[in-house]
Amino acid sequence: MTKTRAWMTLVLSVCLCAAVSRGARAQAQMPLPYGPSIGLETARKVAATAIAEAKKGGWTMAVAVVDVAGELVYFERLDNTQFASIGVSQDKARTAVRFKRPSKAFEDALVGGRQAILGLPGVVPIDGGIPLIVDGKIIGAIGVSGGTSQQDGTCAQAAADTLGKPPVMAAPPPPAKPAPKK
Repeated sequence: MTKTRAWMTLVLSVCLCAAVSRGARAQAQMPLPYGPSIGLETARKVAATAIAEAKKGGWTMAVAVVDVAGELVYFERLDNTQFASIGVSQDKARTAVRFKRPSKAFEDALVGGRQAILGLPGVVPIDGGIPLIVDGKIIGAIGVSGGTSQQDGTCAQAAADTLGKPPVMAAPPPPAKPAPKK
């Protein structure tokens, strides 16, 4: 083996090991416990944020919100969204809640060379499924499908970010000036 070929083999091996290692790290579950399941009104609020983000981007999306068992709590689909996205959005949400990690972690692991991911039952290794967390506990998950993997992930993350944050309140009006005395 020539020195150049040996060097190329070494570099390729290091790159492959780094990619596999990065994929293995991406699949670690969140160390958070499950909490009480998400309620209908909260699920609607979360889904509305994902829908608003999709509309802002001009994307047609299906949005599913599931409880801690992975059962559907709320679903909404924009007009002209492909029918396949109905099931995919629900499967992404189930992946996120049942495995306690975003579905993108499985996508990253697969890209990193962890083909064993394909053997895990119930895993959708595509961005767009994110656990929903309140007070340090997983209360469900959201799954979004219909755009590119990145677009789905953007909408799901925007929705997940709405939880646990206090609503933005308008500043109180300034105190009224007293009327001049006559």
